[in-house]
Amino acid sequence: MPEADLALLLDAAEAAGKIAKRFFKADPEIWDKGDGQGPVTEADLEIDRMLKAELLAARPDYGWLSEESEDDAARQSAKRVFIIDPIDGTRAFINGEPSFSHALAIAEHGKIVAGVVHVPMKAQSYSATLGGGARRNGSAIGVSHKTEMAGAKVLSRRPDMSPEHWLAPHGMQHHFRPSLAYRMCLVAEGRFDAMLTLRPAWEWDVAAGDLIVREAGGAVSTTGGLPTRYNNRLPKLAGMVAAPSVLAKNIISALQPATKQPIAGLIIPNEGPKP
Repeated sequence: MPEADLALLLDAAEAAGKIAKRFFKADPEIWDKGDGQGPVTEADLEIDRMLKAELLAARPDYGWLSEESEDDAARQSAKRVFIIDPIDGTRAFINGEPSFSHALAIAEHGKIVAGVVHVPMKAQSYSATLGGGARRNGSAIGVSHKTEMAGAKVLSRRPDMSPEHWLAPHGMQHHFRPSLAYRMCLVAEGRFDAMLTLRPAWEWDVAAGDLIVREAGGAVSTTGGLPTRYNNRLPKLAGMVAAPSVLAKNIISALQPATKQPIAGLIIPNEGPKP
């Protein structure tokens, strides 16, 4: 089943990329979702409709969680659930920057069992199944061997690197990509050493990348060092670190205690079906 699910996600991600390319740099219609949620384009919505129709037709018993679909509490009673971001990095997409991605994952009992991140403008597809390793365009990938923070190349928002969040100077090098999912994949293939976000992360932004990093030999947790679980009632995680395991522990240990869980209550027990 995991390999069949992965093939399904890969095909769907390729189809999403074809839609995105049609709208890229073509002045798609844009709306503001309000409440600080940011913009959405007609490309996001068309991709979401296509993915929902295709994926649920193939797996009608799976639940559905997507950034661009109305949430349905019924997903929590499903054994497996699709977790989808039609376009991760919508602002980059609008601005004509190529580093946006499509992030597709399947969770089972709170764990991600299959994930794909497709970066269509770079012709790159990252994928993983639980226990099956991680790949980019079919070739195996692995995280870096970096253990110390000094000199580590970290993908994050610049404010996350500010001194007030750290117990002491960290010595890490700041880098940025607009898509959280793509950031995690760059860590998984060892091009960067870590991904850090101190802000709460929506599940659809990080679910696929979480598995890809783990299957590439890395570690993923909240900034408080807690394990990640998915298909939560409130589909958010209170910050995230993804890195080789020793480096991840060092980063978490170096954070100010008040920084490690910025919003109380986001780490909640998964309320879906139990194994």
